[in-house]
Parts: sequence; C-alpha cells; structure tokens
Amino acid sequence: MDKVNIFWFRRDLRLEDNTGLHHALNSGIKVIPVFIFDTEILDQLQDKSDRRVDYIHQALQQIHKELKNHNSGLYVYHGTPIEAFKKIIRDFKVDRVFCNKDYEPQAIKRDRQIADFLQEHHIQLQDFKDQVIFEKNDILKNDLSPYTVFTPYSKKWKENLKNIETFTLNKSHFASYKGSTEIISLNEIGFEKTDLHYIKPELNSQVIESYGKYRDFPAMDHTTRLGIALRFGTISVRKCVQYAAKHNEVWLNELIWREFFMQILYHFPMVVHQCFKTKYENIAWRNNEEEFKAWCEGRTGYPIVDAGMRQLNETGFMHNRVRMITASFLTKHLLIDWRWGEAYFAEKLLDYDLAANNGNWQWAAGCGCDAAPYFRIFNPYEQTKKFDKDAQYIRKWLLEDYTEDPIVEHSKARERALITYKEALAE
Repeated sequence: MDKVNIFWFRRDLRLEDNTGLHHALNSGIKVIPVFIFDTEILDQLQDKSDRRVDYIHQALQQIHKELKNHNSGLYVYHGTPIEAFKKIIRDFKVDRVFCNKDYEPQAIKRDRQIADFLQEHHIQLQDFKDQVIFEKNDILKNDLSPYTVFTPYSKKWKENLKNIETFTLNKSHFASYKGSTEIISLNEIGFEKTDLHYIKPELNSQVIESYGKYRDFPAMDHTTRLGIALRFGTISVRKCVQYAAKHNEVWLNELIWREFFMQILYHFPMVVHQCFKTKYENIAWRNNEEEFKAWCEGRTGYPIVDAGMRQLNETGFMHNRVRMITASFLTKHLLIDWRWGEAYFAEKLLDYDLAANNGNWQWAAGCGCDAAPYFRIFNPYEQTKKFDKDAQYIRKWLLEDYTEDPIVEHSKARERALITYKEALAE
C-alpha cells in the first residue's frame, strides 16, 4: 500500500484557494480528502431539518462531484473525529494529516486531541492559517498584548495588509478514489432535507460597490449574503478581502470586525460564558420567560423587532441592522440576559459563528470589548423611521392582521434599563 497524505476539510468547504489543501497537494505524496460529520456537534442540534447541516452536505456533494472529474472523490465519515481517524489510519497508510486552523475553544481542544492521537501513530498533524487574513498573534499592540478596541486594531490590520497570496489547485495530486459514487446521505446521519438550495457563492460587484450606501436598509436586502459562505469556507476570505480593499472600505471593515472578534475569542475564551467587562456580571437581569418567548416568536408589539424575529424564524437569516435592534431590545427594553438571545441566534442563524455572535451580542448589551455604552439604547420607532420609513420590510414579514400590543412602553423601559445598569456598575 502506497503512503498517502490526508486533507481534513472543516470550515473550508472549497477546492479553490484553500491553504491547507494547497500544501497537502504540494507535499509530494498523493492526497486523500476527507470530511467528518462530527457527532459531538450534530448531537447538540435539536432540529433534525437544520438548514446548516443541509448546506454543508450540499457543499460536500459539490466538492465530491468536482473531485470525481479528476479521478478522485471525498471520503465522508460520521462519528467522533477520534473514531473517524481510527478508521482512516486502518484503511490508509497515512504519512501526514493536513488541515486549516480553527480558533474556537472546542475546536482547539478537538485538534489537540487528534494531534496527540496521530502522534502516537507517528503521524504529524499540520495546520495552516486559512479562514482569516491575520490570526491570533498577527496583529498585536506594541507591548505584544491583544487589541480590545476595534479602531486601533483595524488601523494596524490595514497597515499590515500587503499583497494577498492566493493558491491554485494542483488537481493531479489527488489519490485515485476507491469509495462510493455518492457521499453519505443526510438521512444516514440523522438529518432531513430542507428548503435550502446551495449555490456556489460569488462576489456580487453591484452589491459590494454600493454596500456602504444601502446596507442599513433591510427592505433593500443590499447585503452580500456571504455570512454563511465565510462561516463554512465555501468562499475564500482572501478573495473577499482583495475585492473589498479595492472596491468598498465599509465592507472591508465588516470583514475586519469578523477577525477582531475571532482574536478576542482566542485570547479571552472566557467570553463564551462571561461578560468581557466583568462588572456587567452584576446586572440584575429580569429574565422574564414569557417576555423572552414573545421576543423569540416576534410578538413584542414593536413591528421592526417582530419582523426581524419572524424573518429569522422563517429563513435562518436576519438583516444586520435588525439584528442590532432586536438584540438591543432584548437586553435593554426587556432586561433579559444577552446569553439567552445569543443562544437563540446560535440555534437559528444560518451564518452562526461563535466569535461574531458572541461579540455582537456583548456589544449590544454594553458588556463586551469596544461595546456601545450601556446608555445607548436603540429606540425601535426611531430606527424604523430611519431605516424602514415606508414599512416595506415590516410589511414583508408581518401579516396584515398584526395587532400586537407593545409588551413594554419604550420610555419606561429605557429608564428602567438605565437605572439597572447604573446600579450594577456602581457595585
């Protein structure tokens, strides 16, 4: 049996401009590409018709189809990563395993476990930077500590941005495929087909070039819709940054926010469960379960909030401006712990990404790094006037017979939030 190298797909579901895959294919040994449907992750998903799992599955089918054109194919496993690698090293004579880095706490723990397991079998795990331009320690202050404020971070990020290297695909170095003509089905991993239709993501020049002008108006739907593609790596971040740097700085800043929150999560993993600003742990959240349920279901009586929640529940997507409004409403108007809202978004959002979701929820609640000050409380009526004055977005998501009464009066809720936050921070 000839030696092979393994390339392990994770948050990088594409063949083009894939760093780890490029290095694997140029290693001098034929490459077996694999993906693992990790049961440790899948078992946590309550909804078995989860659009994200369907998205991953359809992206893998696309990769498998492209590989078959080159006498290769994708080996897909279902189980824990350790179980999968036990099988892989039984089936193949493995020299090295290549992958791209993941910076979430659970992923770091998983990769350490796999590296230790492979080491016992004299196999090296080699990982590469791929889902970001600058990773954990690439952008640091002069004293080598991490940035916790976005503006100086982004300034240094831009100063360090040089020519971006992209990688071409060396298709001749894949090992010939001995597996099934079809990859494992959704049913076989315990999930169902959804209404999602995967289309290979592309950059929309029209949207990107006028992104700064229209991105805040939810009825226009003038956003890139690339959140899910960046989350699962079906598009290269290098391709996005190259284009944004030339055509739209507002979108470039959004891509930099993504990396800012990733390095915050890496350096301060406690933010997964705690406020970045620890004083905010003193907030006396009301955590009214009935009000939380009304927020989840889009029944708060605030049309812009309810439209956003119904869009999220029906499609798995919510416009970014509306995400800020709904998050502010939950944490300030209802005084419900940001962790409740974050968990709900994590369950529903197609583009759910731990670093960005956590960072943005803490920003809205005022307790994160570089957060909006606690006394900045969005007025949903003013936000509607500013960004949906003709109620086009609201009418799209709320039925004609929408007659919800507001569950809280704005000025009273605002006053209550200010007092509660002030008391907490005075302790």
